[in-house]
Amino acid sequence: MTARPVVFIALAAPQIGRRLFATSGVGLLPAALTGAVLLLAAVALSVGVVTTAIGGCYLLWLLVKEMPGARLR
Repeated sequence: MTARPVVFIALAAPQIGRRLFATSGVGLLPAALTGAVLLLAAVALSVGVVTTAIGGCYLLWLLVKEMPGARLR
């Protein structure tokens, strides 16, 4: 098992936490809580499965949301 998916959690947690807690900047507490939940889920399941499922869905959501002229807003 490699540590690459855990690094992905460290990169994704602040961004996910910022959107979940609706803060303007990246706060330490939302990032820490989101990272802890993601890491606990990753330990309970396979790290690769969790990061792929959450990261893939999050990336698709970001791409759709940020597209010019998207009607999901």
